[in-house]
Amino acid sequence: MIGPQQAADHLAATPQWTLDESGKMISRQFNTGNFVKAVKLIQQVAEIAETEQHHPDLHLTGYRHLRIDLTTHAIGGLSENDFIIAAKIDAIVDQGNSTQGS
Repeated sequence: MIGPQQAADHLAATPQWTLDESGKMISRQFNTGNFVKAVKLIQQVAEIAETEQHHPDLHLTGYRHLRIDLTTHAIGGLSENDFIIAAKIDAIVDQGNSTQGS
């Protein structure tokens, strides 16, 4: 399990993500603009999660606000896999922004 200080160090590579107060979970929030984009992002995250066999908690509220929480439930805290998934999610978001011009 990664401790809070190690997690903070890992966040340097995933600066869009925040560490919760317990140091056991990282999260990122998105305002996708509309419901269809939010669901598309959820589908892309689901594909990564299935490939990696590491599944985040997904929270869609207000039809366009998505929060993704990553933790390793089996160990009750963070593992390197959480940061790997975060980086992969960042990559698909960055790719989507560059192809959409935003």
